[in-house]
Amino acid sequence: MEKGYVQIYTGDGKGKTTAAIGLGVRAVGNGLKVYMIQFLKSWQTGELNSLKSLEPNFKIFRFEKHRGFFWTLNEKEKSELKEEIQEAYQFGMKAMVDRNCDILILDEIMGAFNNGLITEEQLISLINNKPENIELVMTGRNVPEAVINLADLITEMNPVKHYFDKNVKARKGIEY
Repeated sequence: MEKGYVQIYTGDGKGKTTAAIGLGVRAVGNGLKVYMIQFLKSWQTGELNSLKSLEPNFKIFRFEKHRGFFWTLNEKEKSELKEEIQEAYQFGMKAMVDRNCDILILDEIMGAFNNGLITEEQLISLINNKPENIELVMTGRNVPEAVINLADLITEMNPVKHYFDKNVKARKGIEY
């Protein structure tokens, strides 16, 4: 890839991870190598199974132990999670700087930021240290203004209507 850009998928709507995965699948079909690091996701999801068939060109990395949602964790668990998030962040930074992939997807990194597990400075450092020929894709809600200003493309997913409003629970194969 000659020139890589910074893309962000954000908003309160459904589809941020799905969009990032779709981009990754398209890239693999064109001979590119994709790394996806998932933050705040430790449960089994359908994409883990599906994307195994694309290895070694599309690899998903997770660093966290399986726990509940962030707001259900005690202080010790939050501290452990922060260490795991920092390990994932360092892995992503190294993979990008060492050019181990053509596209680096940092799925739900904004969630890690919004929960105080990584800093705004770390997000900015990712962008500023991105090699020219690497595409950096980040997902999650509530992107800080400084990161918005550095991004090249931002797509906001906004719910117009959602069946969750009718108390429909997350469904296997659709939401996970």
